[in-house]
Amino acid sequence: MQHAVCVPNFGPGITVDLLAGWARLAEEAGWDGFFLWDHLFAFDPGPVEVVDPWMTLAVAAGRTHRIRLGTLVTPLPRRRPVEVARQTVTLDHLSGGRAVLGVGIGAFPFEWGHLGEEPDLRARGRMLDEHLELLVRLWSGEPVVHRGEFYRAAPGADDPAWAAECHPRPVQAPRIPVWVGGTWPGGPPFRRAARWDGVVPMRADGPWQVEDTAAVTAAVAAHRDPGAGPLDVVVPGETDGADPSRHDLMAAHADAGATWWQEAVHPWRFGWQGGRPLPQRQMEERIAAGP
Repeated sequence: MQHAVCVPNFGPGITVDLLAGWARLAEEAGWDGFFLWDHLFAFDPGPVEVVDPWMTLAVAAGRTHRIRLGTLVTPLPRRRPVEVARQTVTLDHLSGGRAVLGVGIGAFPFEWGHLGEEPDLRARGRMLDEHLELLVRLWSGEPVVHRGEFYRAAPGADDPAWAAECHPRPVQAPRIPVWVGGTWPGGPPFRRAARWDGVVPMRADGPWQVEDTAAVTAAVAAHRDPGAGPLDVVVPGETDGADPSRHDLMAAHADAGATWWQEAVHPWRFGWQGGRPLPQRQMEERIAAGP
């Protein structure tokens, strides 16, 4: 099993330089991946700093050499496919083929309805599926013509020969890995994940358990084409870097089907409350302790 750190892209005093430094610290400590949340606003009353995750990961790519870099997760329905294609491919080239794209439909009205984005969850699910279909075609570098329910890459009457061509292609082949996030238990996100490269489950009602890992692994496998190849199962958790029993916990999840452990290094786990300074020292200590 591989191990990653996952960090919010917002918080008091959060900067691009700080997060890129944490990515380097994670690599030096033996982690295999460094992932950022993808939010437009903080969860707490402001002013609270928020950074763009893709620009931050681009800086992190220049300070690291080995670990995978990506978002967990990017709500694709509020991003344009061609822009995502450019951002992800740029990161893949900057990092030498280490980019990962985690995707989901998103939540919280302040990032959707309040901004004029699609508020309906079912519609966002259809948007996500169409977005991914178009994104993979754009990654191919081949001419793309697309007229869908939500997205378009198609010529008008004044330029009938036009097609969208995005170059360069990603470093990784056949594509940048796509990991699909979703709240367990649930149906659509996990049937969707079965068509892609990984699943990133979470629970909204309590901590993630070994039994959850086994259940998600089985549920996705039941919908996956047997010839589709291996699937990454990326499970969340919080462990004490000074407690050696964490290795037994991670091993139990690996036995249940997990291929990645996602250590959630967020401020709330250290007792942080809005309006207080970020518990930067505790967060850095957990990253430095390694997996």
